[in-house]
Amino acid sequence: MGACVFCAIVDGTAAAHRVLDDDVAVAFLDQRPVFKGHVLVVPRRHVVTLLDLDEDELGPFFARVQRVTGAVQEAMGADGSFVAMNNIVSQSVAHLHVHVVPRRRRDGLRGFFWPRIAYASDDEMTITAQAIRALIS
Repeated sequence: MGACVFCAIVDGTAAAHRVLDDDVAVAFLDQRPVFKGHVLVVPRRHVVTLLDLDEDELGPFFARVQRVTGAVQEAMGADGSFVAMNNIVSQSVAHLHVHVVPRRRRDGLRGFFWPRIAYASDDEMTITAQAIRALIS
């Protein structure tokens, strides 16, 4: 995966300001932060999206995300945080990464403006929920 900048950070051939580096994940400061203290957490293994992460990797990976989140909030004196990832759409690097952004009340970040599409009926909602649930179990 020589073309992946995050793989280069993981293997040490690209510089980064690391905040965590273990056998599961590497976390480092974002080069273009939303706010100072914005960290990216990436799995060591190259996977593109959350769907590519093996089930047995989920817990250990998100345990690292949780640890990084607590550290970012405390280190930056933040009131909270924004923790998120993109899968393909708006994913600037094709390597799974979780954004951990420190937040403060009235910091000027205005959330997301998502288009809203209403369900035609409660029955449509029930059918949709059943279809998703069937794929989970």
